[in-house]
Amino acid sequence: MKSMFERSFLVILALVAVGVPKFSAARMEGCPQCKTDKTEITQLIKQADRLHAEFKPREGAAELQKVLQVEPRNVEALAKLSRAHIDIGDSIPESDADWKERRIREYRQAEIYARQAIKADPDSTWGYFYVAASLGTMAGILPIAKQIEMAEEIRRATEKAIALDPQNGFAYHIYGVWHRRMAEIGQPRRMAVSLWYGRALPTGDLDKSVEFLKKAVSINPNVIVSRLELARSHAAREEWPAARAQLKMVAELPVKYSDDARHKQKALELFEEIKNH
Repeated sequence: MKSMFERSFLVILALVAVGVPKFSAARMEGCPQCKTDKTEITQLIKQADRLHAEFKPREGAAELQKVLQVEPRNVEALAKLSRAHIDIGDSIPESDADWKERRIREYRQAEIYARQAIKADPDSTWGYFYVAASLGTMAGILPIAKQIEMAEEIRRATEKAIALDPQNGFAYHIYGVWHRRMAEIGQPRRMAVSLWYGRALPTGDLDKSVEFLKKAVSINPNVIVSRLELARSHAAREEWPAARAQLKMVAELPVKYSDDARHKQKALELFEEIKNH
């Protein structure tokens, strides 16, 4: 039985979890220090990317495992294995009795591969990005104390990913959503969290949320979810024309990734909600 405080605090859960955009194969550098058959590895990674584009993450992961059998420290394979396990976890339906446990297992595996990518190449943006992405996907289905702890680590990993590659638009997406969700948690609840769990929640900034999401959109203009999140941040600042403009753009963009149809529907619902503001 949850306490009264915990029941009232459940509304924060969706705010702490960080949305992760779906995206196509990112440019990575493989394993420059490894001396193996690059042609074989290149073909395996291309096959994994093709399967990813076809929404077949398990099959793609199997191809990437073949890469690790040849090059255990291949950064590209490790990072894309993290991506695959996030996708596998996301695909587990909530109607399954053990969906939370199964998703957490996949997200934890994604985190493991992301941290291995960092060890293999501490200067690669993608290891840090996938640490943030895997923790973000886990956050909403873990205990509240763990979510609070994760929020700070998500920020650190995202900042590191951006520092290593200022053109990593997906990292800007995560950071923009993170800032809005942290900013939306009111001071009374922040004080309650601090007293109850003995630690303070990180603070967010709506201005920075818009700034980072604009950067994400400028780098990846056809990623639907980034425009949707930018619209939400504009709406949070009551910048209604700017929010509506982004939602109209979402309606015009083609479906490209597995969750784009859902994001288009969310954008339509938000547009209807704010069209008269």
